[in-house]
Amino acid sequence: MEKRKGIVWFRQDLRLHDNEALVEALRHCEEIIPVYVFDERVFSGETRWFGFKKIGKYRAKFILESVNDLRRSFRKMGSDLIVRVGKPEEEIFEIARQNKTSWVFCNRERTQEEEVVQDALERNLWSIGQEMRYSRGKLLYYTADLPFPVTHTPEVFTQFKKEVERVVQVRVPLPTPESMPPIDHEIVPGEVPTPEQLGFEDYLSDPRAVLDFKGGETEGLKRLHYYLWEADLARNYFETRNELVGGDYSTKFSPWLALGCLSPKTVYWEVKRYEEIREENKSTYWIFFELLWRDFFRFMAKKHGNKIFLKGGMKGDADSRLKTDWSLFQVWSEGRTGVPFIDANMRELNQTGFMSNRGRQNVASFLVNDLKVNWQMGAEYFESLLIDYDTASNWGNWNYIAGVGNDPREDRYFNILNQASRYDPKGEYVKLWLPELRDLPPDKVHRPDTLSGSEQASLHVTIGSDYPKAMIGTDRWAR
Repeated sequence: MEKRKGIVWFRQDLRLHDNEALVEALRHCEEIIPVYVFDERVFSGETRWFGFKKIGKYRAKFILESVNDLRRSFRKMGSDLIVRVGKPEEEIFEIARQNKTSWVFCNRERTQEEEVVQDALERNLWSIGQEMRYSRGKLLYYTADLPFPVTHTPEVFTQFKKEVERVVQVRVPLPTPESMPPIDHEIVPGEVPTPEQLGFEDYLSDPRAVLDFKGGETEGLKRLHYYLWEADLARNYFETRNELVGGDYSTKFSPWLALGCLSPKTVYWEVKRYEEIREENKSTYWIFFELLWRDFFRFMAKKHGNKIFLKGGMKGDADSRLKTDWSLFQVWSEGRTGVPFIDANMRELNQTGFMSNRGRQNVASFLVNDLKVNWQMGAEYFESLLIDYDTASNWGNWNYIAGVGNDPREDRYFNILNQASRYDPKGEYVKLWLPELRDLPPDKVHRPDTLSGSEQASLHVTIGSDYPKAMIGTDRWAR
């Protein structure tokens, strides 16, 4: 009797722990072929509206490291990860056809570009009598456990949180397989490409980066253990989460969560264990609170579909004042606005692929509310550069800031000067990324546009030469 064979298609779930597609495959098949495909349309493609590189070098490096880590994990168990470069609907179909598998198991994605690919693969498999079997791999909560259909998800986060917390328990993570059946020796494993082969230049990590993010399940679990148990940082997360300098002010789990190297359920239950052994407080709850926001944005993306990518957003009401102004956008994106808090955050993003949540809200508000530039340009720029890019969270947050999401408050305007003074009172963050302002005292570092000529001379900075003139004077926020 022929053994039942199945393919596990790894996508944004590059882990062995709590991987439902992998567990399902092991339950149904005697032979399993794990596969990852570097989709050529993604790695060499452009964003949908404005033509930025779809994946920047920072995220590309993180993905490559994650795939290599997953391959090492499979090889330790006597299996392997089959790697291909091309179109998944063609590459996986060919592996399925040649090896006469019965199913392709994968964790379902819910946004358009990913759905198009999985639907195309499903059609190809039907042509040879094989099937796709979908699982859930990105969420804290299972849709089947919600007290409402996804299409009836409350539009406001606080109502969503209230209803979910009241009745739904987070499921226990699925176990990590202890062993894997060997791969047929006739299947060519394929090589994990280098960054250069994928069209990315090599680069040196910036020593100012909050962390030297390394991709992979191994590093993600290591970060989780460090944050909770070694450094005991969960104890004060609520108080430190809006800081800006260093690796420990927030969890920094987001890159591993975005690529599925860390399971949100695993994070949740490890925090619960921390609460039982050490301390339960507002900070531990707030880590769960952030995971809940991730789920909420994902449910919103499912509920509203492609509307989250359109200028009118979830509300379907585009702001006609927002223009596609490339000259203003370029100044913002390059960190040359003359507003130090904005420029420091944008330079950190450009040189590391990361920016704090506080920074993201401020630069987004500045682009939309102060410069009146089309928010979609900012959303796509983030998509290109962020190491922790997550489709639903990124576009959901930009909808929110632009006032076209589901926030009941109409005005999501940030007073940049107040924000800078509150979260960077001594200017340490600004001076880290804008060394040309290093000699400015705390009361001037966020307002170099107010320096007189004599002050500029005494502080060794010339506004308009060493540092740009402010495109918007800080008096706007000082009134």
